[in-house]
Amino acid sequence: MRLLLVRHGQTPANVVGALDTAPPGPGLTALGEQQAAAVPHALRGESIDGVYASILLRTQLTSRPLTAALGLPDAAVLPGLHEIEAADLEDRRDRDAVRSYLEVAWAWGSGDLSPRMPGGTDGNAFFARYDADIRAIAAAHAGGTAVAFSHGAAIRVWCAVRAGNLPPDYAAFSSLDNTGVVILDGDPDGGWIVESWAGQPVGGMELRDPRADDVTGESIEDVR
Repeated sequence: MRLLLVRHGQTPANVVGALDTAPPGPGLTALGEQQAAAVPHALRGESIDGVYASILLRTQLTSRPLTAALGLPDAAVLPGLHEIEAADLEDRRDRDAVRSYLEVAWAWGSGDLSPRMPGGTDGNAFFARYDADIRAIAAAHAGGTAVAFSHGAAIRVWCAVRAGNLPPDYAAFSSLDNTGVVILDGDPDGGWIVESWAGQPVGGMELRDPRADDVTGESIEDVR
């Protein structure tokens, strides 16, 4: 199948660099709404069979212009597509907290699933829930195309481990702006190949906010 993983539009937390991962989470900024509105045109060439979102409000809001344009019901909400939980680091924006969060996340992305997020879970728990949702999407769209609206760190870490053609550290050092899209081909049993990593907003660089302190979407070099 063809799987498009789309990061949600900008939120207030993305602007200030806060670790905001708990449900239901914030809505979109005015720029985030513009980014979401650009998604249908950007994906107009895709033959989309289904649209999915996480339990966090921001993905559901980002998905609505696309489902409306396709004449589909609202995105199906799945329980495991949400962001990597910050646990004890939730709502913090200081560099120590951000570094701690990313160090654990990128340990998982490098294949070491044993570190635990402070006060939270290890990488095995993250991959169990995310893999389960991807498997459900693949089962429903074998041979087709589905779009899943998810989150910056979650998409990057999952792709780092599950995509067979990414070089070491590619996901960690490749940014994924709000409404950036990663396109994969494959399935859970045969494996996944990244066909395209479009890290900028789907509407182009004019919809990027260079002033935002977007910690889960930036290259790890930017937050060290």
